[in-house]
Amino acid sequence: MLWIPLLLVACASTGLACARLCLAAIRAGETAPSVEVSEADARILAAYELPLHEAAYLSGGPLRAVDVTLVAMARGRRLLLARTGWATVVDPRGRNDLERAVLLALGVRGQELIAVVRAAVATSDAVRALAERLNTAGLAVPDRARENVASATRQVAWTALALPALTALALLSPSAAPGTPGTEIVAWFSLPAVLALGCLVVARIEVHPYTRWASPVGQRLLGAFVARERTGEGGAALVAVAVRGVRALRDPALSAAFARRRPPQRAQ
Repeated sequence: MLWIPLLLVACASTGLACARLCLAAIRAGETAPSVEVSEADARILAAYELPLHEAAYLSGGPLRAVDVTLVAMARGRRLLLARTGWATVVDPRGRNDLERAVLLALGVRGQELIAVVRAAVATSDAVRALAERLNTAGLAVPDRARENVASATRQVAWTALALPALTALALLSPSAAPGTPGTEIVAWFSLPAVLALGCLVVARIEVHPYTRWASPVGQRLLGAFVARERTGEGGAALVAVAVRGVRALRDPALSAAFARRRPPQRAQ
């Protein structure tokens, strides 16, 4: 009966995918600090002032940190971000490592496409140092742990999507009909399906914090940062970009600058 080998394939693939997700979650949990912190640690966390670029990294990773740096430089009139998608240096003095990395990416001409600058700075030494500092402090989830969890979760999801196809193939196979009701075949194939869906539900609750850039402790700091900085004068716009990305920009010119991915075509 062909449906039995298909069932074995479904069970084996589901079991392997779920086991991989469990192992990835365990390893991610070992690298991230516990959500439960002592009262003394809680006071330290409450007093820690999270810089804007660190908050951006914890919210959206390297590109988010670059975006908030570009917007901050543009708002400070140290950089011109044109609607055409080009960035131009106005003040060649960087105030921190990220700004200096931006100026370096703009080159000797002092002008480059925003998309090129974002890609270059996101892989620069300044961003790598920022990530390492946050990882060491336990505020960010290490790249490898986050990618392993995300990859394992996708594998379970793809396995769950493949199970209906295997069930249909088993029902349509010529050797499935003799002496085996279709309901029995569906019942057997529902077992790995329940396992896969249950694993995804548990992952959504227990594993989801480790697929983000910020660790559970980092997420708490990020929430305190947002609550504190939004009360500051002129800080709401940059905080919105740090937390939600450039889609939070209310300036039409800046929004157009980041939306442009290629330079405008010249008329022939």
